[in-house]
Amino acid sequence: MAKLRKGVCYRRIERPYTRKSRKREKSYVRGAPYPKIVLFDMGNRSADFPYRVSLISKDNVQIRHNALEAARVAVNKKLSKKVGEANYYFKVKVYPHHVLRENPLAAGAGADRFQTGMSHSFGKPIGLAAQVKKGQEIMYVDTTEKYVDIAKEALKQAIYKCPMKGHIEVVKK
Repeated sequence: MAKLRKGVCYRRIERPYTRKSRKREKSYVRGAPYPKIVLFDMGNRSADFPYRVSLISKDNVQIRHNALEAARVAVNKKLSKKVGEANYYFKVKVYPHHVLRENPLAAGAGADRFQTGMSHSFGKPIGLAAQVKKGQEIMYVDTTEKYVDIAKEALKQAIYKCPMKGHIEVVKK
């Protein structure tokens, strides 16, 4: 399997492009991979907590599905260890819909014989990304007043995993 490129390559928001063809079946992106995010809701789903700690984006950015999964795992691990499963509800609000494509150019001896260059440059699907606008809520944690500081620490870990600047807001519901 090929090595994953840096997140810098994909964080700028792209216009979702689908090729337009007279034949309808050729107008869709084929073979889009499944998102790596396993769960979107974690913790105690039935309880009603008084405080909400939210992670908000400061930029317009694309967040790849593997970065979202890494952030989710980091937050959930910290919360379940320090707070306990019954004392929080954690939700990832964005979903990676945007298909990322790459037109890999071959290198090495004899590459020019089978390479098409930019003449057929639509690209193969390599991953998915969530397109996030400035000021949009990415994920949140509902908890009690006692655990607000731990929830803030956990969401700070999520900022480090995502290719953006973000801030954390605490709101009493």
